[in-house]
Amino acid sequence: MLVVVALFELHIEFAQSLKDKRMVVRSLKDKLRARFEVSVREVGLQDVHQRARFGMAFIAQDHAYADATLEKIGAFIDSNTDATLAGFTSEKLDFDEMADL
Repeated sequence: MLVVVALFELHIEFAQSLKDKRMVVRSLKDKLRARFEVSVREVGLQDVHQRARFGMAFIAQDHAYADATLEKIGAFIDSNTDATLAGFTSEKLDFDEMADL
């Protein structure tokens, strides 16, 4: 089992206020949760109008599924929001199912 954690940073060029930014952020978080069943939270840059940083986590059975899901999420962000994906990083934590608890 893998726990996948990722940070995504967005550039929201048209945002002139925090209200403009919140509209984009809220909409994108809701879409990502519904489409990919991931946990999403804005984790930084809350006071910056044109930037947003999301933390995201989900469970995957293997590395191939985790990588494919991250790729799909990146493509989804690019095509379903007015914001531009400025970059992302991810980490996969591997838990051995046979480990003694």
